[in-house]
Amino acid sequence: MSTILVVDDELGIRALLSEILADEGHTVELAENAGQARAARERSRPDLVLLDIWMPDVDGITLLKEWGSAGLLTMPVIMMSGHGTIDTAAEASRFGASAFLEKPITLQKLLKAVDQALSKPPGPRPPGSAADAAHGASALAGVPRSATLTAPGGPVGAAGAAPVGLPAVAAAGSTLPPTRQTFDLDRPLREARDAFEKSYFEFHLANEGGSMTRVADKTGLERTHLYRKLKQLGVDLTRTKRNGQG
Repeated sequence: MSTILVVDDELGIRALLSEILADEGHTVELAENAGQARAARERSRPDLVLLDIWMPDVDGITLLKEWGSAGLLTMPVIMMSGHGTIDTAAEASRFGASAFLEKPITLQKLLKAVDQALSKPPGPRPPGSAADAAHGASALAGVPRSATLTAPGGPVGAAGAAPVGLPAVAAAGSTLPPTRQTFDLDRPLREARDAFEKSYFEFHLANEGGSMTRVADKTGLERTHLYRKLKQLGVDLTRTKRNGQG
């Protein structure tokens, strides 16, 4: 099989992708930042790279440009991001990315992208061509150009509108968690995102009676990925186990 380099600053993402790809028979190299990615690429000469865009030191697009300008894009590169837009995908494609995966990445989409990239290595393309822009747009079909969070007092950023609320509230006497939550935006992005995701999954678990199968279907996540995500977020699954659901 192939050697695949996974570059992502999140330990949980690296561990999950490594396990899935190893189960498929691939040899997996891991890197958590651009420095480690450079060393791993030189050492193992991977057949494919899965490269996160948002990293703390050097971002994925910058690393992709660096490899391209140095003639080091001898392997296909699949970009990954949880905050991607069509413009981001187009930019990545202009600099040599073969595909773009939006997080959370489902098992089916991951394996399909990996198979396609390995079976059809990218040929040389002049940076900035019209074909690149079209390829980048198709790689993120269905991903919104931007997302606006609306607080009770108006759009995020408006004076006095820091707490983000989700519309609708659980009916009186309901055992479901309220669908209107308030989140503190004056905190690191990852902490704010984790708090939102935990509330999101707790709501759907309660709404689906603790059934992991129905929650996976509802949220669009592969079941194994969902379980790992819930554990990572610290979601209490004891109620699920007591009810014998999932």
